Amino acid sequence: METIHVNASKPYDVILKAGVLSEAGRLIRNELEQRRGTAGMLRCRRVCVVTDETVGALYGGPGQALHTSLRSAGFETTSFVFPGGEAHKTMETVAQLLDHLTENRFSRTDLLVALGGGITGDVTGFAAAIYLRGIDFVQIPTTLLAAVDSSVGGKTGVNLPAGKNLAGAFWQPNLVLFDPAVMTTLGRPLLLDGMAEILKAGFIADSNIIYDAMNVSSIFEHPETMLRLIGSAVNVKRRIVEADERESGERKLLNLGHTVGHAIEKCSNYEISHGAAVAIGMKIIAKAGQALEWIESGYGDDICDILGYFGYDLSCPYPAWALADAALNDKKMQGGRISLVVPDHPGHCMLKEVSAADLEDIIKKGL
Repeated sequence: METIHVNASKPYDVILKAGVLSEAGRLIRNELEQRRGTAGMLRCRRVCVVTDETVGALYGGPGQALHTSLRSAGFETTSFVFPGGEAHKTMETVAQLLDHLTENRFSRTDLLVALGGGITGDVTGFAAAIYLRGIDFVQIPTTLLAAVDSSVGGKTGVNLPAGKNLAGAFWQPNLVLFDPAVMTTLGRPLLLDGMAEILKAGFIADSNIIYDAMNVSSIFEHPETMLRLIGSAVNVKRRIVEADERESGERKLLNLGHTVGHAIEKCSNYEISHGAAVAIGMKIIAKAGQALEWIESGYGDDICDILGYFGYDLSCPYPAWALADAALNDKKMQGGRISLVVPDHPGHCMLKEVSAADLEDIIKKGL
């Protein structure tokens, strides 16, 4: 078991532990009692478990471990199940969830539990942020990507037709619970999605993550190493979020590979997954940075070699003009300029502010 404390505006713990789904009710109840100073006196609260159809069938059924543990801890439970996928990460899904909460008369003393990947977590967190002007919620990620990235840090939101995550709010969870056993149900593409974010954390702030990941063959067959990598990646994000919770400066570093990555996702109509797109985005900015002499000599090639070692397809099917056009709607654009995250030497990145007019040429250098 590893517990990582995130000292954000609402402090919370990230607990990495095998079998934690069976303990979720007790852990959630303990957190709520400690936060409110009502140990042993917390009245029964309602919990809405939000999940998609795939994860619901695996872990979200009324007779399965999560619901059983919640009821054993004295909670009443209900479920909201949606189809899942980027096509349903929308305001419409959030509105349906809010309707479900009002129909079941959820109050400010009740809470939401996000059981699933990053889409479920983002939808649930956004609904929690705006329902009755804010209620508690807990993240229980079931993908490697969500465990190391979206479940931590308090970013919530949904996509708009113009781009990814353009509507949202900062709303920290009360608790994050991750059972590494869920990785056994993930295929290699989903594991690679998460690994891209782990490598991103290494490129940003901790080169030991890269060395650790490359020190074993068949990384996904080494659960102890994977759990250590997850903890290391979460700790990188924790340090950055604590320093800059609302992304006014340092937190922008977490967007390494994301400006181009989000553009790739949009151009593909979200058929290219987030992790795969971020890997390509990191390759493009590394190659561009090398061509423009922004980074240590040869480091762009090193990053491409590292990504290639894990088997990412780094080819990009879209031209620079299309990616630049898609990126112009990115929420990171400010006054005709955008901050690119450039990995300038191992374990370190810098922010490079560039004109929107130069973005196409920069991307072209990285393709």
